Amino acid sequence: MATTKIGDKVKINYIGTFEDDTIFNSSFHEKPLEITIGAGSVIPGFDEALVGMEVNGKKNVIIEPEKAYGEHKKELVLEIDRSIIPEDITPELRTILPLRVSEDKILNVAITNIEGDKITVDGNHPLAGKRLVFDIILLEIVESS
Repeated sequence: MATTKIGDKVKINYIGTFEDDTIFNSSFHEKPLEITIGAGSVIPGFDEALVGMEVNGKKNVIIEPEKAYGEHKKELVLEIDRSIIPEDITPELRTILPLRVSEDKILNVAITNIEGDKITVDGNHPLAGKRLVFDIILLEIVESS
């Protein structure tokens, strides 16, 4: 039976959980995910897990932060003053804001804390620093490279 390799276009179903079994993402409520292995459309550890699978094969894999969304970087957590947020935006927890960090770079940050006029924002990906667990089912090799 054929096994998957880098460059193959595949259809999969998956469930992504944290180590405590809390689900953070799943393809089962939508249509299967169709990707090309190694094209960079998913995190590196997920791409690596797909290599060598057979159709209808199942795999459980734990992906460390460095093969997922990276480590949580403290330098991306900032306290800003309410006055720099445009007046038409009401700050609320988990609101995503564009924050200009240099003349040519904008960082999307999430509001994580509000205390008076001080607002804490976090520019890390929400899954940064976390070990991720995936249950993957290979449904089809759509196109072999």
